[in-house]
Amino acid sequence: MALRLPPPAASAANITSKNRGRFAAGIDIRAAANQKIEHDRSREAYTSRPRKSPSPLGTAEEMASRLGHDIAVANLERLFWQQTAGGDRPPADGGSSGRPVRVAYQGSRGSYCQEAATRAFPSSACEAFPCAHMEDAFAVLEDHSADRAVVPAENSLDGPIDRNLDLLLRHPGVRILGELVLPVNHCLLSLPGAPRSGLRRVISHPQALSHCRRSLEALDLEVDEVCSAAEAAKFVAENRVADTAVIGSKMAAREFGLWVLEPDFQDQHLGGNFNRFLQLGLPSHAQGLSSSSSTSGRRSEQKTTVAFTLEDGASDLFRAMWIFESRGVKVLRVDHRPNRAKPLRVVERGGDGLGTATYLDYVFVLDVEGSASDPAVEAALVHMKEIAAFVRVLGSYVCTCHPR
Repeated sequence: MALRLPPPAASAANITSKNRGRFAAGIDIRAAANQKIEHDRSREAYTSRPRKSPSPLGTAEEMASRLGHDIAVANLERLFWQQTAGGDRPPADGGSSGRPVRVAYQGSRGSYCQEAATRAFPSSACEAFPCAHMEDAFAVLEDHSADRAVVPAENSLDGPIDRNLDLLLRHPGVRILGELVLPVNHCLLSLPGAPRSGLRRVISHPQALSHCRRSLEALDLEVDEVCSAAEAAKFVAENRVADTAVIGSKMAAREFGLWVLEPDFQDQHLGGNFNRFLQLGLPSHAQGLSSSSSTSGRRSEQKTTVAFTLEDGASDLFRAMWIFESRGVKVLRVDHRPNRAKPLRVVERGGDGLGTATYLDYVFVLDVEGSASDPAVEAALVHMKEIAAFVRVLGSYVCTCHPR
């Protein structure tokens, strides 16, 4: 699953090519150009026009020669949409005007995040569109170009996506309004009708490759890394590359007309492999617009996410957790991020001549059971403000888990 980008040579070192070939480099350059020209109106408007390569295995140099033109066009389009952002778009009124609910998702068409967005908002009245950059999903909420945004938060094998947590802290107007946990389903995709015996290589994002290590070893094919599995699926489909398979999502197969040669291609870990996604929005639009997360799934529960800083840093974290636990409010998850407002914490080491010590400071993030309006949680938050220099509720929401 393309949730967090590990060092290029680390996670899939035994199965990926040491030297990335021209084929993979060409896809990466094409992906970079495509991301530059995805904008924020509708799915069709966000998708770059298909451009045929002179050869399915066109060199990176041929791709790069067109990149300058793509970037110039992208800059002009970005400027145009910025100028019209507040003018000709209807306000994000939560669908009360009868228009479709606009849902932004991070990544490209065919990504796992698009799959999560359609699971959260399965209605035909949903208009989902991609955001090429992580910051864009927050920006379109704040400028009312979208009603909701769906962003990846964590993979059960590879851990959290720190960047999205940082963005939540940097955008105080955005709140978590829902959470969706989905099982990973990496699919082996190819052109329709292409014989499996004719495959010579498999390509995907490094993280997806690492999740499918044993399955790939059994295929005994050349394996190459690309920066985006969804863009790789699009490239293979548009250029009719019959000898190359892609590890991607079922959504990518549907979007680009590929065959699913093998679903659940990932290695079968003992506890499973799951992705956690967050549904974001503005508090003023929280009422009257719900996703399927609030009514479907095997298990649902209320959660609250709270961020805070502590004068004594991590050594005081037990006090913060006890404030909740002592009131019967279970702490479900603990995380921390750098405190950008106050990166260093200077501590006196006593009067015995040891002087001071300097440490990095952090913002701590807790997920706790229950809503912020529950009496026990509300009382705990009041107490938290007595010991913390900074406290912010990032959202109270329903967590929906789909085990399969």
